[in-house]
Amino acid sequence: MDKVTEELKKGLKLLKQEWQEDLAQYKKKFLTTSLADKKREGITWHPIQVKKVKIGMGERLLVEIVRLDQSQNSSFQSGKSVAFFSTQEGYAQQDTRINAVINQVKKDGMIVTLQADELPEWMESSRLGVDLLFDEASYREMEFALKKVISPESQRLKELREILLGDQQPHFSEKTRAKSPLLNDSQNQACAKIAQAKDVAIIHGPPGTGKTTTLIQAIQEAVEAGRSILVSAPSNAAVDLLVEKLTDLGISTLRLGHPARVEEKILNQTLDAKTAYHESYRDLKKLRKDIDHYLKLAKQYKRNFGPEERRQRKLLFDEVGRIREAAKHLEEYISFDIFQKTQVFASTLVGASSHHLKGMVFDVVFIDEAAQGLEAATWIPILKAKKVVFAGDHLQLPPTIKSYHAAKEGLAMTLMEKVIQRKPQVAELLQVQYRMKAEIMGFSNDYFYGGKLHAAENTTQHFFENESVLEWIDTAGAGYTDRQEEESLSTFNPEEAVFACTYLNEGIKRIGLSKFKENGWTIGLIAPYSAQVRYLRSLIFESYDFPNLKAFADLITIDTVDGFQGQERDLMLISLTRSNERGEIGFLADERRMNVALTRAKRKLILIGDSSTLAVHPFFDSLLGYFEEKGGYRSVWEFMAD
Repeated sequence: MDKVTEELKKGLKLLKQEWQEDLAQYKKKFLTTSLADKKREGITWHPIQVKKVKIGMGERLLVEIVRLDQSQNSSFQSGKSVAFFSTQEGYAQQDTRINAVINQVKKDGMIVTLQADELPEWMESSRLGVDLLFDEASYREMEFALKKVISPESQRLKELREILLGDQQPHFSEKTRAKSPLLNDSQNQACAKIAQAKDVAIIHGPPGTGKTTTLIQAIQEAVEAGRSILVSAPSNAAVDLLVEKLTDLGISTLRLGHPARVEEKILNQTLDAKTAYHESYRDLKKLRKDIDHYLKLAKQYKRNFGPEERRQRKLLFDEVGRIREAAKHLEEYISFDIFQKTQVFASTLVGASSHHLKGMVFDVVFIDEAAQGLEAATWIPILKAKKVVFAGDHLQLPPTIKSYHAAKEGLAMTLMEKVIQRKPQVAELLQVQYRMKAEIMGFSNDYFYGGKLHAAENTTQHFFENESVLEWIDTAGAGYTDRQEEESLSTFNPEEAVFACTYLNEGIKRIGLSKFKENGWTIGLIAPYSAQVRYLRSLIFESYDFPNLKAFADLITIDTVDGFQGQERDLMLISLTRSNERGEIGFLADERRMNVALTRAKRKLILIGDSSTLAVHPFFDSLLGYFEEKGGYRSVWEFMAD
């Protein structure tokens, strides 16, 4: 067995481990726990009520529900599958479960697309609940894709497999490309690399370097060159952003996937919407109406009827069959017509397995956020590619993996990361970043990006008047101690949380409450642990100790590091949480996760943490040294003396 096949087979084995672990965790949460426990875990909402029902795009039933108990956690996210159930007596259990897909989640409720033509009577019940379902379909598609790559049927897939993972070298043409005035030098260089690549190209770089801008330019150039294109990404949000930007440029883009998983502003680009707006749709609707009409007539004939009635019923059913066939042909024609006019197809990685794309091959497949997709998922769109372009940052968050063993054995390593390591000549680093002041960027630049980044001219304006750009407030010796939350076993540090809120409150007053409002400046509060996030939220939004912060609720976001991936805030405060005599820092040792946290701020970055616990780790020792060098180090004792 050659080494590439061996590696892929190991990947398949690790994927199955992850699948089993994910399912085991789901079952543990679901099947062996009470309703109260499931609510606490955030995988069930109960009780809920139906607030509104309407027909959405593609004749789908949209249901808005509100939850009556908002104090519980929530793991519900848009795009996830759910099942409604009733706890009201008088209904048989099997008759009171119905599946749906989440369109949108809010604090007090959600909007879902129901997998039914009408709302069942039992859903009018106020003793209604909703469960999060396990997504097995994605694992099946990933497994199928890996098996295809292990035994490739097409010559091109065989070549791409050897170029991406094996010893075969990638090819480039000599063709020149006119520089775009809209891009900087490194972005233009990346677009030239993409244009010249015959097999694979990679654009990478930290936040604020314009990866999406560069990718959109490269896609536009490929469209102008008459190439057939598929764009893909691991998350629905990333796909939607690309679709929005391409549509704004007047590029005809078709967003594949369940409309419930698509953001409202780009619903018009879905197949359902384009079908509904098609000039032949009225005829299709009439045919469907006729089918319903003839079926109703046929069903009027009951069992006890004579030969004449039997003949009539057969004629009606024959007519239904004829009209169904006509409707099917018209549907196929409408889809064909829409596909003919489409310049760019767009889907998530798993969504690229859609039956709509069956048998299609694309000149170029662009994969955004490629450093966040599992390798098995990334192969799904590549199965349809002649050439592949990756974009992302392999030094930020890797994919989320449930199985510790599978992650450790290599499942956490993405295909993009492997290609960068093995074929560095295909990659271009974007070198100018437009988000952060140079001091905020400095540490990550040196530690992760080899000092190759430059802060753009516009970032010199990213500051608050009379405020330092960097601050590390050292809590060593203050007696703050981290502890575990009983229910979740997540870590929190109440004293540090109170200090963080107090310091943020004072900082906002100092900079000026009105200035924040006028300029729409945003504030982010990051904690690496969900228990600390919950504690900070309760201090700010539920207590009366920090009125300024509560008044700024619409400008403040409090979340974990993962929750801030891809986002930015003007002022960012990070509560590092860990403080103990053992020097234990848990998953704070994940340097890539910390890189995400450190690269969110535009104007000011504040770290609050215990140097005696954290600086035992070389990464935090270097980080602390950087803050000291920039004059940003302060002790919590300065404030306690006040």
